[in-house]
Amino acid sequence: MAMCVAKRPPRVAMLGGTFDPVHVGHLRSAIELREALALDRVHMVPARVPPHRATPGVDAEQRATMLALGIADTPGLYVDDREIRREGPSYSTATLASLREELGTQARLVMALGYDAYRHLAEWHEPSRLFELAHVVVIDRPDHQQRLPAALEALVEGREVKSVDTLMQSPAGGVLHLSLPTRMAISATAIRARLQRGESVRYLLPDAVERYLLARRLYR
Repeated sequence: MAMCVAKRPPRVAMLGGTFDPVHVGHLRSAIELREALALDRVHMVPARVPPHRATPGVDAEQRATMLALGIADTPGLYVDDREIRREGPSYSTATLASLREELGTQARLVMALGYDAYRHLAEWHEPSRLFELAHVVVIDRPDHQQRLPAALEALVEGREVKSVDTLMQSPAGGVLHLSLPTRMAISATAIRARLQRGESVRYLLPDAVERYLLARRLYR
């Protein structure tokens, strides 16, 4: 008699941002995140109205188009435009709630964010609800030795785990710090500044993204 092998719950990450514009650092981090967590897919979610920074100068549809051009046929990476289609600020709780509804209660859902954003997590909209919906995976920097704000320490108390296996034992609620193998010191802010000065951005962006924004004179 053939043995029945239980299928593991799906593993999905949300990686949000303005992607203004998407660059190779964003994309390499998404690939390495997928590999490190053995994810089925990474939803890269462009924010329409980011609540924690100024509204980008390039509209959300163009930023999503550039993201799609950058991802191209990369396995496991997916452009998710739900924040662009939703009215109002791009709150992560609303995005995670939508994903959780689609994926079901047992899916392992991860919100990935950089260390600088993580330090402000307690200031986000409904921060405690984030952990009801997903795990938080912090992509650490080599110099992340600063003490966490007291509100954040209280928010994550008892939630931190040391391994991917431990994190994935439950659908949501944990915090894992993750160091990715490739750390690219590439900044969208610096790319925009180079474009404004008419300087080259070759090899900082996927070729298709560079062609798109230069043809439309974006960020000039």
